[in-house]
Amino acid sequence: MLPYSELARQRALDDLQILDTPPEERFDRITRLVKELFHVEIAIISLIDHDRQWNKSSAGIDPDQPTEYPRSIAFCDSTIDACGILIVPDARIDPRFRDNIYVTGAPGIRFYAGHALEAHGGERIGALCVFDTQPREFTALEQNLLRDLAFWVQKELNASQELDQAAAVQRGLLPKKLVSLPGFEVAGACSPARAVGGDFYDWYPVGEGAAFTLADVMGKGVGAAIIAATVRAVLRAGSRLAAVADVAGAAAATLEPDLDEAGSFVTLFHARLDMDTGVIRYVDAGHGLSLVVHANGTTERLTSLRLPVGAGDDSPWEEQQVVLAPGSTLISVSDGVLDLFDGTLASLAAVDRLVRQASTAQAVVDSLMSLAGVSAPDDVTVIVVRREMEG
Repeated sequence: MLPYSELARQRALDDLQILDTPPEERFDRITRLVKELFHVEIAIISLIDHDRQWNKSSAGIDPDQPTEYPRSIAFCDSTIDACGILIVPDARIDPRFRDNIYVTGAPGIRFYAGHALEAHGGERIGALCVFDTQPREFTALEQNLLRDLAFWVQKELNASQELDQAAAVQRGLLPKKLVSLPGFEVAGACSPARAVGGDFYDWYPVGEGAAFTLADVMGKGVGAAIIAATVRAVLRAGSRLAAVADVAGAAAATLEPDLDEAGSFVTLFHARLDMDTGVIRYVDAGHGLSLVVHANGTTERLTSLRLPVGAGDDSPWEEQQVVLAPGSTLISVSDGVLDLFDGTLASLAAVDRLVRQASTAQAVVDSLMSLAGVSAPDDVTVIVVRREMEG
């Protein structure tokens, strides 16, 4: 059985969810800098897995070379057992490493210095290290510099975990299936360009129907995600108000001081559907990316009468309405969807075609998400409400 410390160390590494992930510039930037600062041939950010060393980033190694090798011959495995930093001035005369195949064979390592990388709980999970084929000393100043750079790597590694946790929280805020809207299909999805983003969609029962929201906070990342969560909460708090315009107005009054402080704004589409009549009452603040694809073959783009929330618009909120007849579909998208096509408003014609070609609301969402893939430059969010045909 593995000792407890090794189990805890491996668990901390697994929790980072970074093993075998693609290269990232934020780490490659560090290894390039380390290689140049210390005038060495190789710099590596390594992670020590069960029985292997895996390199998250390296500088000075041919990209065609393997990124992993057995833990039993890894210098960095000794580093995680050391107290902070391990220095090997000349590996050929060091009894711990002189028989290592990387010393006796290619690349012929002579010098090594590595500083352990720690997870949040202090578990040593890898190292920031440098290699050279010439023996050398490592001064106290260089040791301090390597330590500081290792702390930089640790922050990046732990930031990844924090972003993953934030992403899980944000996903948890997305709505679940509406089970009390007979005669209608509802589907939605959000794919942030980063781990978290400023787009969100929402729906929830209100009276004899449901409320729907799609909003887009200016910016990306954690800051935008925090504002998005606040917008969602404020709008939901207004569900007791009867008029959609009153809900939006109350939300704007609450949000605008904070948006002004943050230098941000929010485009917003907020609507309520009466499931008995199919009437949709809505407000649009600078969004303008919602369509009703009518069953009779026409398409209506829902207009925006206001600037985004937080943009200093003091005009009254005006409620508009449209009827979702049997066989018709409401779709609202974020501007990231436009980037999946030509990036202009003409892209809404392609969205229109996708709606008409799809047999269900979920199929529309799936089509757009497949286009988004993993490389969309902006957050991609969509919400679809389709009224079923009668009879």
